[in-house]
Amino acid sequence: MPGTRRQVGATGAHTVTISFAGFNRAWATWIGDRLERRGVTVVQQRWDPPVEVPLEESLRDLTLSRGRVLVILSDWYFQLGPRSHDEWNRALREVVAPDPDRFAAVCVTTSALPGATSALGAADLTNVGADEAERRLLARLGLPTDPSPEPVGSRQGPRYPADVPEVWGGVPRRNTRFTGREELLSKAYQALQDAGPGAGVVTLHGMSGVGKTQLAAEYVYRFGSEYDVVWWVPADRRALYRQKLAELAPELGLSTGAEYGERLRAVRDALRRGEPHSHWLLVLDGADEPEHIWDLVPTGPGHVLITSRNPEWSEHNSNLVEVPVYERDESVAFIRRRAPRLTPNDADQLAEALEDLPLLLDQTAGWLNDSDMSVEEYIELLEGGIDQDVVKVSADFPLAFQTAWSILLNKLRETVPESVDLLRLCSFFAPGSIPVRLLREMPPGELPEQLSGLMNDPLLWNKAIAQLRQYSVVRLESHETVGEEASSGESLYMHRMVHQIVGKDMPERDREEFIGVVRRALAAADPGRPTDTRLWPAYAEITPHLKWADVLNSTDPAVHTLVLNCLRYMYLSGEYRAGIKLGERALKAWRRLLGEDHPRVWDLSYHYANVLRAVGDYAGTEAIERAAVDHLRAERGAQDLEHLRAAGGLAADLRGLGRYDEALEMSSWLLAAYRELLGDQDSRTLSAQNNLAVSLRLLGRYEESLELHRRTLEARRQVLRQRHSWTLYSEIHYATDLRLLGQYADALSLQNQSVRVHRLVMGPDNPQTLRAEHNLALCQYRAGERARAATLFTRVLERSERVLGESDPLTMMFAASQSFFAREHADIDQARAISERVVDGYVDMLGEEHPYVAGTRANHALILRNVGERDQAHALLEESLAGMTRAVGEHHPWTLGCAVNASALRNLVGDPESAAALTDAVIGRATEVLGRTHPLTLSARIAHAADLRGIRDRQRADKIEREALGDLVTTLGAQHVHTVSARSRNRPYWDFEPQMI
Repeated sequence: MPGTRRQVGATGAHTVTISFAGFNRAWATWIGDRLERRGVTVVQQRWDPPVEVPLEESLRDLTLSRGRVLVILSDWYFQLGPRSHDEWNRALREVVAPDPDRFAAVCVTTSALPGATSALGAADLTNVGADEAERRLLARLGLPTDPSPEPVGSRQGPRYPADVPEVWGGVPRRNTRFTGREELLSKAYQALQDAGPGAGVVTLHGMSGVGKTQLAAEYVYRFGSEYDVVWWVPADRRALYRQKLAELAPELGLSTGAEYGERLRAVRDALRRGEPHSHWLLVLDGADEPEHIWDLVPTGPGHVLITSRNPEWSEHNSNLVEVPVYERDESVAFIRRRAPRLTPNDADQLAEALEDLPLLLDQTAGWLNDSDMSVEEYIELLEGGIDQDVVKVSADFPLAFQTAWSILLNKLRETVPESVDLLRLCSFFAPGSIPVRLLREMPPGELPEQLSGLMNDPLLWNKAIAQLRQYSVVRLESHETVGEEASSGESLYMHRMVHQIVGKDMPERDREEFIGVVRRALAAADPGRPTDTRLWPAYAEITPHLKWADVLNSTDPAVHTLVLNCLRYMYLSGEYRAGIKLGERALKAWRRLLGEDHPRVWDLSYHYANVLRAVGDYAGTEAIERAAVDHLRAERGAQDLEHLRAAGGLAADLRGLGRYDEALEMSSWLLAAYRELLGDQDSRTLSAQNNLAVSLRLLGRYEESLELHRRTLEARRQVLRQRHSWTLYSEIHYATDLRLLGQYADALSLQNQSVRVHRLVMGPDNPQTLRAEHNLALCQYRAGERARAATLFTRVLERSERVLGESDPLTMMFAASQSFFAREHADIDQARAISERVVDGYVDMLGEEHPYVAGTRANHALILRNVGERDQAHALLEESLAGMTRAVGEHHPWTLGCAVNASALRNLVGDPESAAALTDAVIGRATEVLGRTHPLTLSARIAHAADLRGIRDRQRADKIEREALGDLVTTLGAQHVHTVSARSRNRPYWDFEPQMI
């Protein structure tokens, strides 16, 4: 470090007090470590101002801290209290604005914050890597920004909070309403930290509904960045626990066979040895019977966190942390977040009535928030016995046994005939796990008379289930779910054979009545938001039952909505083949049932076209969408929202077919129409804006596309949420435009962070996650990180082939990249084989005249050049250049790139004059379209210098090369691979990249 360091505090040299909300502890720890390495004294102070204390007073208390106060700005910081933005703005203007030297800030969120936070001059740490975040932090505090000193001794610094552990699995999503529990979190953390090697086991124990699982999940999100491995395992059954723990083997890169016992042994041994990772956290959720699994709890240098109702874990070398009910102030704060309409006094009354039990607070407060019933009236209902029902909702049910199904029909008719009705009802669900809770959640009036009593009488229900369990015809499964609504989840497991026999042995009248019940139950269970990735597990549970409930032959509008939402879920989650099958069957059934021109049929055709388009059937989808557009425009008018939606689908088809000018015209008109009808911030307007930007990019208008995608991304972060799938999609688009404009470092930083979030939110095999990883590989490649790019290119292509198939448009896009990368840096034979497959695939899918065919043929010509087939390469490149010019025009970047490659082949076949003339023309057009310092323009300038040498015009060649090299250094840096290559006089080439439509 330099000998002099600027003062960072007004009252204490080299001292910083970090003020943070508990949710952001990881950020505070990381920032504190970065500062302490530079000799700064750090004081951490968790921000949790008492509700009864004026906000101005709490802020003034911060000024009593030593040195400068560094505030970590996030949603959580301002939600504590809770306080309105107006209150915050007043307090910030009064306390912070007059004394700006005492305060500094960093921002770790993209959500809207109170306007007066501008007084803090926050450094933005979002969407950047650790090194850039550290630089911005130090610059904000006026500290030198030279590289961070290494940790002293063997101490490892904390992980950058925006990074996720290398291995992460099974963790439930974070509960954004998590409240309090700071002391418990600290106690569990300290107990694990203080434990010796092999003894780091802590059990969170307490009664049902007290929030043990929620507490464990919050622990993971608070402290997960300190681990290399975080693995969440359901531990209520030994077999399931063994299975889920064994699934960690491939994630750790362990070489084992497929047998679970072998994998389990390998995992336990790897954890014990701490190889390949010594910082691991294993969470055993719902381990209520320690005698069944204690012998399988791993030992080693990592940590184990257990949730259990059973305190006997203390006999198995575990530290116990008892989880009590909420403190009253925690209850009040939680209820007011769950039900903002309730006053503090209302919340206090409800907490008193429910004895501060978190699960009941969540369920009742959520219900009250959607009701106009007063708390006093609701408490009277609770006193009438409803509280017992609520408690029963989250009660655990024992697992059952298996035995022959035939005893059922003979015995149960004599004892509990309702059980036979229940089994018949279950036969209209798919065999296997049947979510009977969907039936119990239905209003009593929706159930047949013979089932209403069964579902609404707990004694009768338990008696019926006991009979079914006694004969092992079904197994009752129950689990405590983690999510926005804590509730009991029940399912009956029915063997396929039992399902089949029960379904056959049924009077026709019962068949018609029961199938209607199941259809209504499935419709009522529809979460209603297939775009929300958090709800995908619910759709995954519903969709297997659609066929068995014969939902396509229902005339119920609610069932129609369910079908449409399931079809959207299949499209968004990448279940394209299942979606196509459902769409085909639904169109056939609804046209017969409702008529060709029924509004539901047009609605269905739009979503069906989406899944068809996802697999590249652009001609088929154009026919569907054009018919819908013509009909809806004639029937409802051009400004009708359904017509606009169909027109948006047609514009996507045109993009897929390579008719970019038509798509741009339609996309421009659509955006104007949506803005006029819905305003700038409606999600449909933002989708239209996104699609217009894509049309611009496909036409090579990268600057315009970047600006539109930037605006769309910012708006989606505000209108939707940071982790919404559409927001994440906008991140891919924005990073893509940055990369296509040569802003490689910015593109890489954004896409790197976005990939981590994609993997967490959407899963590793979702098509959108694959797109994000593919763009990251391209960013790494263009930035010169070839080794990382090589690994990612290969991994993405392999997973896409497995998940989507070789002929899928995404797979072919990924294969094109794998081919051109392998051509230059790996296996030329592999590159050729892949390239031939890609070209043939695009010809079959899109036809000879499509620009993707011309572009991938241009890529293939470079492979032929590299293997010595110069004449064939030259002919193919000239054909590609002509084809691309016809498809998109001579000024399009794709055409310019083909021309740069064609000039090289003209030189090789002995036509240097034509080559020099071509690159000269390319420089002029590229400068006009992309600018003088765009990477493609610079490549053309370097290529032109080489061409001039070929015709012995060395003076001009040297001048052009010198100027181009200077611009390369300025634009990309002296050590960038493109700069180094140009300085070595390696002739540049251009790779065609198929784009998202």
